[in-house]
Amino acid sequence: MRAARQLAGMRVALELAKRGVRGANPLVGAVILDAEGNILATGFHRGAGTTHAEADALSRLGKLSEQASREATMVITLEPCNHTGRTGPCTQAIIDAGIGNVIFAVRDEGAQAGGGAERLRAAGVNVEQGLLESAALELNHRWFLARTQFRPFTTLHLAQTLDGRIAAADGTSQWITSPQSLHYAHQVRSRVDAIIVGTGTVIADNPRLNARDESGAPLANQPLRIIMGNREIAEDVALKSDDHWEHIHSHDPHEVLRRLQASGIAHVLIEGGSSIITAFLAADLVDEIHLYQAPIFLGAGRPSIGDLGINTLSAAQRFRLDPIDGESVQILGVDTLTHLEPLPATLP
Repeated sequence: MRAARQLAGMRVALELAKRGVRGANPLVGAVILDAEGNILATGFHRGAGTTHAEADALSRLGKLSEQASREATMVITLEPCNHTGRTGPCTQAIIDAGIGNVIFAVRDEGAQAGGGAERLRAAGVNVEQGLLESAALELNHRWFLARTQFRPFTTLHLAQTLDGRIAAADGTSQWITSPQSLHYAHQVRSRVDAIIVGTGTVIADNPRLNARDESGAPLANQPLRIIMGNREIAEDVALKSDDHWEHIHSHDPHEVLRRLQASGIAHVLIEGGSSIITAFLAADLVDEIHLYQAPIFLGAGRPSIGDLGINTLSAAQRFRLDPIDGESVQILGVDTLTHLEPLPATLP
């Protein structure tokens, strides 16, 4: 009976994890069970810089006796971290709370955060791993891939017409999507570390690339603005209004991500144009897509995506609806926002 309730607890933790946001950190959920397997408290991670799932669950846990704490079990979708970043180590929080048992789904192999199981065992905590491991791996499969490739997690912003155009034949593109879509996109901007655009987009549109609220005021968190490409950019363009920008003279998306990773960037947002979008897709470096579609046709103009080098249907890049961070399909004003992630290679 207890094992069945622990399994049920892990399923709850996986569902809780989906309430978070994809990005620099993995999606993580945590559930605290009593000696009989009843749920005492739950928690999940809400994104970079916020309280981790384990600490979130502990903050919701009522006062337990020392005996009840020793008999309690924390069920977590990922091995508790063992390092201090923007928050403290979850291992120490668990130890300080006196929780006697921990079950996690997936081991964290990262050099910084890993080692949590060993730290807990050294403190006398009973630790088990592997419960619903496959489901937990699938939940964060692109985050794990980005980690193994030593690159930032990469989100693609794609705002287009129903016929896949990002600009009209005369080059006009502001604004294809609705004010509601723009507001949502700025909220996404505010939680990434960097935005990447090509030199062509800077020259054609002169974007500011900052994150703004509905009134146009800057939000608290601002991404680093990255210009990608070899063409020189004038000094008076809008995104050079301060020193929070960088020009990377390269057309190689792998090189750009390597350089950003080396400088501490963990989550990037690709905003265009078409050649940049195509390059990242062709290299399989897009970990999620926010697809904003306006209910208009242009019939001609600049396509959102160029040639990916795919010559047959069986080689198509396949994505699936991603319900993380809300509904996978939302209505924003007159637009439709579809949240997508690459289909895991193990799925049909």
